[in-house]
Amino acid sequence: MEISVERAAELRELVNSRDVPADIATRARIVLWSGDGRRRKDIAELLGVSLPTVDGWKTRYAERGVAGLEGDRPGGPREQVPARVRARVIALTRMTPPDGTGLSHWSTRELAKYLKRTENISVSWHYIARIWREQSLKPHRSGTFKISKDPAFAAKVADVIGLYLAPPGGAVVLSIDEKTRIQALDRTQPVLPVAFAASEKRTADYVRHGTTNLFAALNVATGEVLGECKPTRNGKDFLAFLKKAVKPHAGKEIHVVLDNLSTHTTPAVKEWLVKNPHVHFHFTPIGSSWLNQIEIWLGILTRQSIRRSTSSSVNVLIKQIRDYINSWNENAKPFTWTATAGEVLAKVRLVATNVRKLVNNNSN
Repeated sequence: MEISVERAAELRELVNSRDVPADIATRARIVLWSGDGRRRKDIAELLGVSLPTVDGWKTRYAERGVAGLEGDRPGGPREQVPARVRARVIALTRMTPPDGTGLSHWSTRELAKYLKRTENISVSWHYIARIWREQSLKPHRSGTFKISKDPAFAAKVADVIGLYLAPPGGAVVLSIDEKTRIQALDRTQPVLPVAFAASEKRTADYVRHGTTNLFAALNVATGEVLGECKPTRNGKDFLAFLKKAVKPHAGKEIHVVLDNLSTHTTPAVKEWLVKNPHVHFHFTPIGSSWLNQIEIWLGILTRQSIRRSTSSSVNVLIKQIRDYINSWNENAKPFTWTATAGEVLAKVRLVATNVRKLVNNNSN
């Protein structure tokens, strides 16, 4: 049976925890070893159980997940946790931990200890984890948001998303941005490669060998990327890259999606646009560069290539970025943009409303 990385980590937590009864730890080990590809005969022999027992707990796990490993307690049905306790767990999870705890967010164990200490409610961290899974609550994770104050926000959202969902016939849509000051970092010791039961490891200390600036243009229709690394990032550099990006599309109307950097609106750039009326700029709202599709690609580049790279020089880093772009373009596919302008604006209005409610509640 196949087990995801997340599920395997959950099972290991059961196997290694001192708070888990031995019978449940054994059942978790049956499932975990089965996921590792061990034969059922070997599992039964190592754990001292029968083959039907191995098959039974694998089936229970496949049907009910970790909850299925708890089984049925002898001597009658297991005592149910009162509904009010479940409601209390959910309510506390959705709130920031009280000031006196010193916590920035809840973990299952900390929440279980807090309930016992302050409200004399005894529940296991397994129970809390199960509620979080059922309710899709993830307090261990966090994100960011920013509400744009651009007075033309709605019009710009409609303009940019309109290009994605219904581009003008025969026109080319390019999404352009820069990733600045990419560091060429070299580790002080060789990177230890992936091994059985061990992840890749690198030294925490490093040596900087300089930086580079990546200019990138995504063809929204094809997914192909044009990239160029430069030692500086200014209006002159941007204009030179812009000319290079539009050159392959001579004779076509070209729509360029950009953010509001000052380098994109220098006098030289404006003068060039006057001389090239077939090129049209479309700016994302202030503080909303996430609308620019090239940002998606730059995030992928960072995760897959830059973040864990080891570069002995800037030239080595630039070569790695070029190799990544070439590899990407060999099987380039466009991003599928599904959100309409109306959906985006509705979601932004909802976030703004929730923020106002929180501010008002905190001021009372």
